[in-house]
Amino acid sequence: MLDETLFPLSLYHKAKQLVWDPRDIDLAQDARDWQRMSERERDIITRLSAQFLGGEVAVTHDLTPLLAAIRRQGGLLEEEMFLTTQLFEESKHVEWFDRWWNAMGALQAPSCSAPYRQLFEVELPAALSRLLHDDSPRAQVEAIATYHIIIEGVLAETGYHGFARALRDHGLMPGTVRGVALVQRDEARHIAYGLYALGRLLRGEPALWDVLMARLNALLPLALEIVSETFAPYGDDIPFGLNPAEFIAYAGEQFDHRLSVLERDR
Repeated sequence: MLDETLFPLSLYHKAKQLVWDPRDIDLAQDARDWQRMSERERDIITRLSAQFLGGEVAVTHDLTPLLAAIRRQGGLLEEEMFLTTQLFEESKHVEWFDRWWNAMGALQAPSCSAPYRQLFEVELPAALSRLLHDDSPRAQVEAIATYHIIIEGVLAETGYHGFARALRDHGLMPGTVRGVALVQRDEARHIAYGLYALGRLLRGEPALWDVLMARLNALLPLALEIVSETFAPYGDDIPFGLNPAEFIAYAGEQFDHRLSVLERDR
């Protein structure tokens, strides 16, 4: 019954092989490093972690309508199977960042920026909840572009780069570095599925390319604003020597890479 040649099923099998448990990650050294870090260093890591925790909660809330829409299409069981692993992994990512948050002590969450709230509290739930009553290819393209390309493929990837530059490159918080790397490994499968699903939809209706580009062009500025505003509180003295221009460029490169894949597969 199952078609083992389909890409989503290969992603499903890989998800089974690469299961990890947030409870297995040792954060003892991380807690010691945390106490030795400056207040400003702790602040920017707290800011990044809060964005990820809020984002993972949002995507966990909002993924189910896509699974329902795929189900109503019929004949896409392999994609449904993969999406069940994605929903499990999004929940696990919530657990990881929540566990990290608690392990570091009583942290005060920074307020979310207006672009962050617009993307995660307005654009994401609107695009995904629409699928509950409209499973048209157009609605699916807009939802997947929002979730898998902009949020996971651009914004989250840039956030992982931030953790790497701040912590891994300075030999700090090995458990945190490990946990974030595992989250990123999961997200790579999610992004790969999003590109596959968009390619399938675009081949079925080539005119949807304009819909896709309109959605991406509307949301990319929000993602770039979120990146910029992460660094805004620190002026010219950004902790860990981070350079905002590097991260804006990195986000742009991630966007261009996803777009080139979609253009190649049209």
